[in-house]
Amino acid sequence: MEAKLKNKVCIVTGATSGMGKAIAELYHEQGAKLVLSGRNLERGNQLAKQLVNSIFVPGDVGDATYNQTLVQTAITTFGQLDIVVLNAGILGLGNVVDLPIETWHKTMETNVSSIFYMAKFAIPVLQEHGGNLLINSSIAAFKSFPNHPAYCASKAATIGLMKQLAVEYAPNIRVNAICPGPVDTPLIWDSAKAFDEPEAAVENAKNATLLKRLGSPEDVAKLALFLVSEDASWITGTAMTIDGGILNA
Repeated sequence: MEAKLKNKVCIVTGATSGMGKAIAELYHEQGAKLVLSGRNLERGNQLAKQLVNSIFVPGDVGDATYNQTLVQTAITTFGQLDIVVLNAGILGLGNVVDLPIETWHKTMETNVSSIFYMAKFAIPVLQEHGGNLLINSSIAAFKSFPNHPAYCASKAATIGLMKQLAVEYAPNIRVNAICPGPVDTPLIWDSAKAFDEPEAAVENAKNATLLKRLGSPEDVAKLALFLVSEDASWITGTAMTIDGGILNA
């Protein structure tokens, strides 16, 4: 069976750990050439060595110029750009009263503005021959959690932006979002610190799913592969939950 992403050039942000890393690894298995983005230099360089036809460009997605650099790197290194997966995100924990204003702005910058920046620079390239933008959002776009105001607000905003981009740039570019529930990554353990008993909070999240387990990064990567492949050629403007059924529990 032919690789689903053979010779496709993909930018993956947040690629050095968790879901982003799993997505990058699966895309590589399916023939993609990768521009890997992240802030951890050691992990990023290690991943780029592991994955043939990949390059790591360290930086902060909240910086508009850095997003432009990622697009330019795809063009200069591989000659094209076909897929962008916007996976980077932070939590910005704290209730509205206690949350520092700087943390609110940083969360919005990382989780929302980064998508605008990347879209601004990537879309003109993707329009040349068609392509995909895929946003890693969260069930927090639809469900509220204590001490997560910045995170919930930012993830809801990603869905609104995704839908607008899908309308604006169809039919040449497909734009979708994935909305993971409780996935066993470092982020869920950081998120659990917002609760009095973090370990119990993670266990409760697992038990609240209909499937009675946490998701794995590989679960999410499989959906991320489907949505940017030709198997999903008639899907755009969609926010697809992958949550073990927790929103229906």
